[in-house]
Order: sequence, then structure tokens, then C-alpha cells
Amino acid sequence: MANKLSLLCVSGTREKIQMAAMVAATAAATGEVVTVFLSMNALGYFIRDDARTPPAEGDIGRLMAQKNVPPFRHLFEQAKELGGARLYACSMALDVLGVEPDRLEAYIDGPMGLTAFLSDAAGGQLVTF
Repeated sequence: MANKLSLLCVSGTREKIQMAAMVAATAAATGEVVTVFLSMNALGYFIRDDARTPPAEGDIGRLMAQKNVPPFRHLFEQAKELGGARLYACSMALDVLGVEPDRLEAYIDGPMGLTAFLSDAAGGQLVTF
């Protein structure tokens, strides 16, 4: 049976969103069951046609763009395409932002409540970014 990895992505900083995307893509590509829950300050970067770049916390975040590191959006999409990762938007955060689910990036599976996410995460690893 494959390992189950659940990622809770709440930070709006470039480094943390990037690391969550790298973990999701790598784990999904190696056969792990991956679920990503996008909430709080991270969620706004997954609204269709929002090309904003999250602010960097430090030097690594600033250097990623210069070094052509694959963008986090692309890595999350790869996690879904290559390994079947599931990506969900926090339903409460969508309400707070006033965003309808149809405005999310196409690779987002839809809204999910925190209770459902935590229930789904039970019995596996849960990592927060």
C-alpha cells in the first residue's frame, strides 16, 4: 500500500509554497497518495489569472526566479498529472476571500472543508507549510 501524505499549505511566502509544491510533485511521482489543502495566505495564488508572485522571506526566495527554478504552480500541476495528487481549496478561505470555486485554477479539484481534510489525512503524514 502506498504511503499517504497530506500537505496543509497556509503560508503566503515564496519559499514555503515552493517547498510544498516540490514535496507534492516528488511524493506523487514516487507513488505516494498526496492530498494538498490550500488555505489562508496561500490560497490567493491559485485563483485563475492571478499571476502574482508570493513575496520572498530571504535570499533563497529571491534567487529562485533568477535560477529558473520550476514555478510552484507548474509543480503542483505536475503532482496532479504525474502522480494523481489531489489539490483542494479551503472552503472557509474561499468564503473569506469572496472567491467562487469556478475561479480556481483548473488543476484544483474544488473546495473542501478542514474537517473533511483532517479526516482524509488520518493515518498518514501531515505536513504544514
